[in-house]
Amino acid sequence: MNPELVRFAEILPQPAAPRTPPDWSSAEATLQTSLPDDYKELINTYGAGGIDNYLLLLEPDCTNPVFDLLKHTAEREEANETSLWLFEPKPAELDTEDSRLICWATTDNGEYLYWVVKPGDNPDKRPLLINDESGERWERYDLTVTGLLAVLLGGEARSEILWENFPLPAHQFRTARELAD
Repeated sequence: MNPELVRFAEILPQPAAPRTPPDWSSAEATLQTSLPDDYKELINTYGAGGIDNYLLLLEPDCTNPVFDLLKHTAEREEANETSLWLFEPKPAELDTEDSRLICWATTDNGEYLYWVVKPGDNPDKRPLLINDESGERWERYDLTVTGLLAVLLGGEARSEILWENFPLPAHQFRTARELAD
């Protein structure tokens, strides 16, 4: 287990039930890019689910479509191209030709958390962006997904975009399967 995931698991204990990991090759082929190793290890350990009744951690081809990374990414790409970018400027991180966003989490309030993907980049070094529900404001984090979640839940960082009550004082993780029941 990578050190960031060990720290994250100390803050938010992992689910007890064993799980089947996603088909990473298929997901990466669909996305036409590799996904970061820390994220794959996080999903292999926790799977998709809700953190503190607010943040929805997405997984490729999740059986609960609310948590499907591929579905959310396709929907956000279309929405950004057909509406958001018509009214709001793209973040500077997308100035490189063929740069794009892949959505790895969303929230109950409509914020989206993304990787910035650039041609030929190193997936493990991708910056993260958080976009507010209006599409106007962006925050950048030069951390991995697991690293960002660990510092947010550990109280070492605070987002100006995410809900003011996130994280909760007592953390909880509910799997996508539990939330579907």
